[in-house]
Amino acid sequence: MISIATKQTNPFGVIVSKEISDTVKSWKFIIMVALVLLTCMGSLYAALDDFSAAIKGGSADDDFFFLKLYTHSNGTLPSFLVFISFLGPLLGISMGFDSINTEQNKGTLSRLLAQPIYRDYILNAKFLAALTILSYLFIGLSLLVLGFGLIFIGIPPTTDELMRIIIFSIVNIIYVGFWLNLSILFSVKFRQAATSALAGISVWLFFTIFYSMIVNLIAKGLAPVRFISENQMVSFQRFVQNLMRFNPGQLFNDVTTTLLRPSVRSLGPLTTEQTIGAIPNPLPLGQSLMLVWPQVVALIGGTLLFFAIAYTMFMRREIRSR
Repeated sequence: MISIATKQTNPFGVIVSKEISDTVKSWKFIIMVALVLLTCMGSLYAALDDFSAAIKGGSADDDFFFLKLYTHSNGTLPSFLVFISFLGPLLGISMGFDSINTEQNKGTLSRLLAQPIYRDYILNAKFLAALTILSYLFIGLSLLVLGFGLIFIGIPPTTDELMRIIIFSIVNIIYVGFWLNLSILFSVKFRQAATSALAGISVWLFFTIFYSMIVNLIAKGLAPVRFISENQMVSFQRFVQNLMRFNPGQLFNDVTTTLLRPSVRSLGPLTTEQTIGAIPNPLPLGQSLMLVWPQVVALIGGTLLFFAIAYTMFMRREIRSR
């Protein structure tokens, strides 16, 4: 239960502090953090175990030693990037699925609203508290990998590598914030916490497993028997790829792959004329950001959309004491 003294001049800050304190002390958060830390250490071990082979692969990314720590694996365990793309949504869902409905079922929400505070403070504070905790967690994980890499490699990262890692951490926060807002929306919509958790996990499973199958079926049904020209084939591949980008996981993979692998120069199919004369050199950071900017904007837009829907529903809901 959250209680606020009437003499407090900043009730919003009190709610945020209380939410952060309660979340950090909960078993739900401790279990999720332990799971993320174990997977992080496992992926780091898998990257360092075969690191010498990773930097001698003959690719344009071989000079970016520290970025290899996030993308390389010896085959026994997935890379750090794969783990984050898989566990990030689950962490965001676990942080928000019971944020509103549990308070309402316990009867503490009506008592909180009896305090002299604005109603939107509650929803805003819960989102801000969860996002703050997630931000500290993902920034800490990135610094942990960077620190172990610095000890193992023995040389500091370049400015370009450091900036890419920082932006990668920010994208992680945006992506997890997307799923956090979706779970908060379900928490406002459904009265039972189990129902909102199941709804969030169902959406995650749909986009993780079934969405690509549906897109492949659509592509197979719409594909012509024979492509007339190379341009027609490229246009069809772009159409299929645009369908895939309705999947937030695909947007996240596009952004992180481009940031952590500077040799990626395009996120779509190219014609032969477009590839002629292209030099396989790594892209500068500014060019990589221009390449993935639409995907980042789409993730931010989805996050704001879910928050706006949850905000509207919560402000219009009638909350009665038990």
